[in-house]
Amino acid sequence: MFKFTPPFEAPTGSPIRELFKYLGQPGMISFAGGYPASDLFDRAGLDAAAARASQQPTLCLQYGPTDGLPVLKDELARLMTRRGTPCTPQELLVTTGSQQGFDLLLRVLVGAGDVVLVEQPAYPATLQALKLQQAEVVTVPVDQDGLDVAALAALLEAGTLERLPKLLYTVPTFANPTGATLSYERRIALLKLAARYGFLVVEDDPYGDLRFAGEPLPSLLALSAEVPGSRDWVVHFSSLSKIVAPGLRVGWTIAHAEILRRCVVAKQTVDLCSSPWTQAIAAEYLASGALEWHLPKIIAAYALKCTTLCDALQTHLKDEVAFHRPAGGMFMWGRLAGGGDASAYLKACIEQNVMFVPGVAFFKDNVDLASLRLSFAAPGVGEIEEGVLRLKRALGMWGAA
Repeated sequence: MFKFTPPFEAPTGSPIRELFKYLGQPGMISFAGGYPASDLFDRAGLDAAAARASQQPTLCLQYGPTDGLPVLKDELARLMTRRGTPCTPQELLVTTGSQQGFDLLLRVLVGAGDVVLVEQPAYPATLQALKLQQAEVVTVPVDQDGLDVAALAALLEAGTLERLPKLLYTVPTFANPTGATLSYERRIALLKLAARYGFLVVEDDPYGDLRFAGEPLPSLLALSAEVPGSRDWVVHFSSLSKIVAPGLRVGWTIAHAEILRRCVVAKQTVDLCSSPWTQAIAAEYLASGALEWHLPKIIAAYALKCTTLCDALQTHLKDEVAFHRPAGGMFMWGRLAGGGDASAYLKACIEQNVMFVPGVAFFKDNVDLASLRLSFAAPGVGEIEEGVLRLKRALGMWGAA
């Protein structure tokens, strides 16, 4: 009846959001969604920021500049400087979450058939966006140290790609879904490859501030200063969603001026500007120093939750689920040691009122059916302990079926 464009003739939604229908099930404990803990939102700090913002109605209630409110861009530039990546407000584009930043980048750079490299397993929304853009997605494996840069180098040197890649997407710090962090040596090697072959490295960094173990590593954007010719080839995304509140929908992009200029034009046709109201609240919140005061509370809570989850798995499912302890972020990547199908196991888990995301959601090809992702951020410590017991009961029932 309707003549849709090819990407939308038979679209598929997010496999993770398909699980949300089970969240209303009474007593459900969810390790599924990548939600920050609601009880850790700094409501007092945000309420105070909102009250201050409301005193400037023209700023926060009127249309704003497409590239973002200057007061917010100033604060985000200061935040990036504190992270060890100095930048000017002019190098920043404020977006409605970092996901919009990626969508805008694809609009201005990637056409049908263009080669895009993606670490695998990968964030499902990335795969979905690339599919709708009709890109040719080529996957690069990851291990416990992040993207396998040696495998990437071999792929590029082999000359088997039909054309050089436009970009490579990676979450190098506390990746979603694996929780892995790209080592310093691999970061430098990746930047050298980008400069040599002329492809963009898209660094998605929503979790970098959530480190609770080990020593911090500079972002790829920061390290580009050490690799001549690489700075222009890095696009950096970040967000307040995981460290303040996703409801603000405040993200930002740092990229070469020619890329940003085109993304601004693309954004004008999407939403004119990100909400000035929430931008003004975010600016007030950051300017007050509330983030620096509150962030350690979030980190401490996630450290305890991660330890609780890993210790409970080690105690109750030591021989059934293999996993690596992350040093930060919100996710733990596991695998059924017996090599079973995690999607089938999930059905048994839902009957026991516990959920996770089967690994199949994070693969474009070469799917590891036994893999799974557990998010420890949202549930409470007691829920985590009970949730692992339910995982164990479900595994026993599933194995006996």
